[in-house]
Amino acid sequence: MKIGFIVGSLRKDSYNRKMALVAQELFPEDVETEFVDITNVPLYNEDLDGEDVHEEYQRIRDEIKKYDGYIFFVPEYNRSLAPAAKNVIDIVSKDPEGNGFAKKPAAIFSATMGGYGAMSGNFALKQAFTFVDMIPLQQPEIYLSNIHESFDENGKMDDKTKDLVGQGVTAFVDFAKLINREG
Repeated sequence: MKIGFIVGSLRKDSYNRKMALVAQELFPEDVETEFVDITNVPLYNEDLDGEDVHEEYQRIRDEIKKYDGYIFFVPEYNRSLAPAAKNVIDIVSKDPEGNGFAKKPAAIFSATMGGYGAMSGNFALKQAFTFVDMIPLQQPEIYLSNIHESFDENGKMDDKTKDLVGQGVTAFVDFAKLINREG
């Protein structure tokens, strides 16, 4: 099984990227994980689609097809979703060859320096999952508040937070295996 990681913050040192790196270490050896690079994907614009499709649209569509499931690691922007992550969903779902996200398992792990764990952004992104026919993991929900306090000066995540991320990883692996077996 191969899982794609989509980090909704484009900042190279984002806490959501750091959380994704920790999560990657927690996957079992029989599951491959890769980061999907979304840093140079332009906002969806129908003028860049169609017969003369923008090269980044085609690249991201082709890449998404390689995975058996996805974990989105996202912050919250103004009590809503991470626009970079939503943009990828828009582009992939409008692929003339078919929606690359349809019937695939997905999870959202959200983190913020604020006090609510990016819950609003997490919920808003989950709405998009439903519309494009992704199958979201329901439990456990991973919302990490005050994420900057979960890392020490050397960039190591504390054990309590790492255990929570690990619970999410384990649940997602089991869920993705079930969905892929039934799908």
